[in-house]
Amino acid sequence: MRRGLLIFLRMRIKEIHYSSRYTKSLKRCGLQRKLIERKIDDFIRNPFSKSLKTHKLSGKLEGYWSFSVNYHFRVIFYFIDENIVGFVDIGTHEIYK
Repeated sequence: MRRGLLIFLRMRIKEIHYSSRYTKSLKRCGLQRKLIERKIDDFIRNPFSKSLKTHKLSGKLEGYWSFSVNYHFRVIFYFIDENIVGFVDIGTHEIYK
């Protein structure tokens, strides 16, 4: 197994920074809040869990990553360093535009 892949598999998030845009969008998620909290807990334990479908973004969002909360909701984030991430936005596929 390659060293880079091994680091990803052992990664654990220690700190999350929330943008004002993320905080504002989160307020609009309403009844999905409990599910979002559970998915963030999963993300903290293992940001590359298969259930999160974490993936790199491309195009105008190159440099950012995304994970799925459910079929409709996504979280856009970026790595500040190995254990610190910044949450940029949350919402439906519209957040990619």
